[in-house]
Amino acid sequence: MNYRYNGQTTMQGTEKTLTLDNAYRYCREISKHHAKTFYLATLFLPKRQQNPIFAIYALLRTVDDLVDLAEDKLTNGQITRQEINSLLENWKTRLKSCYRGEVDHDPIMMAWHDTLKTYPIAMELPLDLMDGVAMDIEFRKFETFDELYVYCYKVASVVGLMTSEIFGYSDRQALQHAIELGIAMQLTNILRDIGEDIDRGRIYLPMEDLKRFNYSEEEFMKKTMNDNFLELMKFQIERARSYYRSAEKGIPMLEKESRFAVMVSSRNYCNILKAIEKNGYDVFSRRAYRSFFQKIRTIPGIWYKTSVS
Repeated sequence: MNYRYNGQTTMQGTEKTLTLDNAYRYCREISKHHAKTFYLATLFLPKRQQNPIFAIYALLRTVDDLVDLAEDKLTNGQITRQEINSLLENWKTRLKSCYRGEVDHDPIMMAWHDTLKTYPIAMELPLDLMDGVAMDIEFRKFETFDELYVYCYKVASVVGLMTSEIFGYSDRQALQHAIELGIAMQLTNILRDIGEDIDRGRIYLPMEDLKRFNYSEEEFMKKTMNDNFLELMKFQIERARSYYRSAEKGIPMLEKESRFAVMVSSRNYCNILKAIEKNGYDVFSRRAYRSFFQKIRTIPGIWYKTSVS
């Protein structure tokens, strides 16, 4: 994407004064480009809710991309861990200034500044998110599921908690279900991306689960498909599905006009697990995905379910 505001690159390749509309448009384009399922679901929200959701995702994506780029530079010796920490601290400082009501002439921060006028998003949530993505810089294996849960909470569940303030809810129990949906989605990401993560020298599945199914780290890193691996994958998929099932209990607790979009996002993400199964659990050489047609095909049933609930 090529945007330029006050010296930054723009989509049009020319400088322009940053307006609030342009700031939200910038956030929308980030969402549209990087998160197809998320973007599709967001389009079913009322217009007044769409822009704040795009602002949340844009911050998430920008910080995540910063860390990914920093990881590569760290590996190549082009940047130090201290410099990476400084980059993240800069975002945290700007975010804290935004919460104090100070205007930052950056499209994402301008969008956040406007969003906070209407929606009470606790500052510790985006700060937790930044701490979560930072865990990828010096990656450490997760020995237990409890350890993985903390990671999933920080990089995904806090997004659900932030967006819940925009969706609106009638029962605070909806927040626990939002946490569960974040866990489910991040577990789905992990299962889908196993092959890519191995190429980066990483295993995100808990070591205790590999031991439970007698599947070694060496076999994992060699992308070995055997019966033990299949049982391991079936276990992980059922764990993710259990979180989706519990999370969907919270959808009727949301404001009625928000339910459809959340259900679209939940069901289409959960269906990635079906794609993994259809691929014979081969996450080493095949990336599971849902086509646009497959996503659209789920809409009538979801519409009926949410409209009568």
